Amino acid sequence: MMPDSAPSVGRRLAIIAGGGDFPFEVFQSSLRQGYQPRFFALRGFAGKQVRAEPGTEMVDMLHPSDLIARLRQFDPAGIVLAGHVSRPNPTLLMSAFSALRHQDELRQVFGEGDDHVLTRVIRLLEDHNLTVLGVDAVAPDLLCPPIVLTRKAPVDSEYRAIHNGFALLDALSPFDCGQAMVCQGLRVLAVEGLEGTDRMIKRTAPRRRWFRLTSDETTPRILVKTAKSSQDRRVDLPAVGSRTIENCVKAGFSGLALGAGSVVMIDRAAMIREADRAGLFIVGVPTGGSDG
Repeated sequence: MMPDSAPSVGRRLAIIAGGGDFPFEVFQSSLRQGYQPRFFALRGFAGKQVRAEPGTEMVDMLHPSDLIARLRQFDPAGIVLAGHVSRPNPTLLMSAFSALRHQDELRQVFGEGDDHVLTRVIRLLEDHNLTVLGVDAVAPDLLCPPIVLTRKAPVDSEYRAIHNGFALLDALSPFDCGQAMVCQGLRVLAVEGLEGTDRMIKRTAPRRRWFRLTSDETTPRILVKTAKSSQDRRVDLPAVGSRTIENCVKAGFSGLALGAGSVVMIDRAAMIREADRAGLFIVGVPTGGSDG
C-alpha cells in the first residue's frame, strides 16, 4: 500500500538526479508503481543513462531559480531527490542561493551537517509549493525487507553483535554522523564518518602480522547500516549495492545487517547472487526508525 503522502497513480513525478545508478532504479520502480517520471538531471553529476532518457532536462545546482522554474512548469505531483552530489565550493553556493535566502541563513546552513542542508533544500522547494516525497513513497520495492535474503543466515552470536550495532547507531543519530558501523563480536571497530561506507569497510580489513592473522582478528566482521532515527526520510536514505558486497568480501566480513524499510538496495538480485557466491549473509532487521 502506498503512503497517503504519495501522489495518485498516473501523476507526474520529478526526479532530481545526482550521480550513480540509484536515480535510474527509482525511475524504473516508480514506473512499476504507476507514476509518470521525468529526470531533472544535475549537470556534472547525473550519469549517461539518466542523461540519455527521453524527456530528461539538464539543470544546474548553482542555478536554483532556473530549477525551481522548470519544476513548476512541469507541475509534478511530487519530487524525489536521488543520487549522490558532492558539495560545491561554499562561496559558489552562497552566491547561487543569495537571491532565495538571506546571507546569514546561508552561512548557518552550509556550516551544518548534510542532513540539515538537505532539509533546508526541501524547505526551499516547499516554499515554492512543490511537494517532496521519499523513495519509500514512490519506489518501496527498492527498500530492504525484514527477512534473511541469502542462503546463509546469521548465527545467534552474530545476531547479538548486530543488535549491539543498531543500538550504537541509534544512540549516535542526534549527532548527524554516519549511517553505518562495523562490529567484530560486541566490539566496535569503526563508525562511518565523512569517508563513506566503502572506505570505512576498507580500513577495517584484518591486518596481517608476520604473515598470519592474529586469533582476535579472525572473528567475523559485520557491516550494520540503517537510517538515522531522526532523519528526514525524504532525503539521503542509506544505500548499498554490488560494490558494498565486493568490499565486504575483500575485507573478510561474514555479512551485512540492514535496517528493514530504511536501506535502499541497488540491484537487489545482483547483490544477493554475489553474497551467496561469496558465502555472506544479508539480513533485514526491523528497527524503530523503519516501517519494515
